[in-house]
Amino acid sequence: MDKALIIKNIKQHKKQPNLRFILKEKTEQFTDRLFYTLFDIDTPVEKNLDILEREFKELVELACWESDTPCCDVWNRYVKLLPEILEKLNLDAQAIVECDPASLSIEEVYLAYPGFHAVAIYRLAHELYQEGFPLVPRLMTEYAHKLTGVDINPGAKIGKSFFIDHATGVVIGESAIIKDNVKIYQGVTLGALYVAKNLQKTKRHPTIEDNVTIYANATILGGETIIGKNSIIGGNAWLTTSVPANSTVFHSPEIKIKTTPNVS
Repeated sequence: MDKALIIKNIKQHKKQPNLRFILKEKTEQFTDRLFYTLFDIDTPVEKNLDILEREFKELVELACWESDTPCCDVWNRYVKLLPEILEKLNLDAQAIVECDPASLSIEEVYLAYPGFHAVAIYRLAHELYQEGFPLVPRLMTEYAHKLTGVDINPGAKIGKSFFIDHATGVVIGESAIIKDNVKIYQGVTLGALYVAKNLQKTKRHPTIEDNVTIYANATILGGETIIGKNSIIGGNAWLTTSVPANSTVFHSPEIKIKTTPNVS
């Protein structure tokens, strides 16, 4: 075995000069600290904000590759938004308590509901995404995806009192718009009708208006697709066109029962 040749060949194929996986690890650490700072009663806010600022500067050094981009200014704007983000998340938690008969306390929601955890990390990531610092928010929501099975692109726009029940398998695309008091169940996809690189700057994902409920494994596709307010989308439904307000949409399965001759 020519070890020197193997090393040389591996180095020749390592072509991404900015690819440092420590960025992913540090982003996950930063995300956990943010979560604890906002919710854990024993975590000191003032001390942790100082630590978070230092950790964020490390992320900037790893992820902000264009020297003319003022990434360091992002933290000062972002930290001012944390009280507003927390207020929205408290509304999300309250919506779960009020909607889910299985919830025993609001503490249970913060500690044990994967849908809430995914939405919390999404909201924390979304504001960074809005600041034009996209890679770290993407890593934050991918961390939530790993932990909860919920894949929310940080570019999606989600209104108040959002509830994901059971969570696993939910996918929400980058240009999706979800308005207030929306509830969705496991396996729901809010996706694109077509996938092509030249559609990057277009609205590819649906709009869900106020007070809509979307049941398990429903798929709603397309940037022009709008689900009107107060509508109910049944489980396993497949939608690529808009639905007016106050609609009920459901999937009708075809059931064929096989019978065996001469069996009573």
